[in-house]
Amino acid sequence: MLKAEAWVTTHDLTKRLENDQVLHWKHAEDARDDRYQISVNAAKVYQEMDGFGASFTDASAWLIHERLNESTRSEVMKKLFDRNEGIGMTFIRQPMGACDFNDEIYSYNDLPDNETDFALEQFSIEHDQRHIIPLLQEALHISSDIKIMASPWSPPGWMKTSGQMIGGRLKPECYGVYAEYFVRFIHAYEREGITIYAVTPQNEPGYEPAQYPGMLMTAEEQIEFIKHLGPAFRHNHIFALIMCYDHNWDVIDYSQKVLGNTEINKYIAGSAWHCYGGKHETMSVIQQQFPDKGIWFTEASGGEWIPPTRAAFSDQMKHVIRCSRNGSKSIVWWNIALDEKNGPTVLRKSTCRGLLRINRETGEVEYNLDYYTLGHISKFVEPGAVRIDSNTYEDQLETAAFRNPDGTIILIASNRTSDYKSLEIQIDTERFVYEIPGDSAATLRFKAFGHTEM
Repeated sequence: MLKAEAWVTTHDLTKRLENDQVLHWKHAEDARDDRYQISVNAAKVYQEMDGFGASFTDASAWLIHERLNESTRSEVMKKLFDRNEGIGMTFIRQPMGACDFNDEIYSYNDLPDNETDFALEQFSIEHDQRHIIPLLQEALHISSDIKIMASPWSPPGWMKTSGQMIGGRLKPECYGVYAEYFVRFIHAYEREGITIYAVTPQNEPGYEPAQYPGMLMTAEEQIEFIKHLGPAFRHNHIFALIMCYDHNWDVIDYSQKVLGNTEINKYIAGSAWHCYGGKHETMSVIQQQFPDKGIWFTEASGGEWIPPTRAAFSDQMKHVIRCSRNGSKSIVWWNIALDEKNGPTVLRKSTCRGLLRINRETGEVEYNLDYYTLGHISKFVEPGAVRIDSNTYEDQLETAAFRNPDGTIILIASNRTSDYKSLEIQIDTERFVYEIPGDSAATLRFKAFGHTEM
């Protein structure tokens, strides 16, 4: 027999991951034709899940580490990374140097104009030791399940055709030293007790931003760079995965070219994806073409372009469910925290939203809808879980199901309509009924009687 529990969040946040006691056994006399029939088949297994989380951008780390008192910071970190007290995030995407959310542009090897350092004698992660590394260490102390991937927005300026971290391309003569730059970064973090699980060669390689660090890197250029990066990792006994691409669904041939290159295929674990163009199904196309390679969804930001709360809530729950259903091993939002002006940032105007909003003057912390949408998967689906089969009703009542390592079954349901929906859920020979409010999400947990309470 299974014990069933449910947690629900409504789009207006009147309910926020609230334990819901309206899930009950279905009895023979309790038949209705208007119910959505949800069949969960634990015998049909898809991808193994790596984890769920967001990014300690320089802005996020500064706000949490420098603008919160010790007591509040401890509470915030537990609400982020502890599964019992919060949402139990298990995956962090860490920028390698500056991105768009920092108040200064920096790399780990900054030099005066027209100078070079091919020996990387001036390499240093001192900037990260101020507030990023202490928070990563604290997160790992709270949860040993956390995986950390790293993505650069730009190499040091002296390695680029532009001579600066904004714009330009990686100089061909710098491919080797840039690969060594990755090695130095990973080893430096290891000395701080932080293991890098995976890297991507370049964040959003198809976009050249004008206001913040970035770099164009064609598929052909990425192939050439991985010819240096892969051997450098092996020579230095680095086991971090290399994920290619790390950009939007609307370009499919980039990953096809990189994954299809026979010379570097052995170095690449799979591909990473963002949500700002195209459709989720692109990931399934790539997975079908390269079934031995993984899929990771590595960035989706909330922001003013999708207004809160109904549209934003619906959009993010769509990513949680459709990314999972299209093979992704991770769900990763963007900034963990931003301030009352959507910063700190080098952008003239930021429209992004973090999981948290922290007032830089008062230290007041607000938990945005992004925190709760992520929590519907991160709090309940553990690393090492596998996605299992469940049917879905697209744009009406969408679902994704998982089996945790202890055998617990998790079903995430998103009601994308404004009306209450009645679900009849079948798991093996057992049936349950659940009423889900309109414009809401619910996570349902099923476990055998006698299992240790979670």
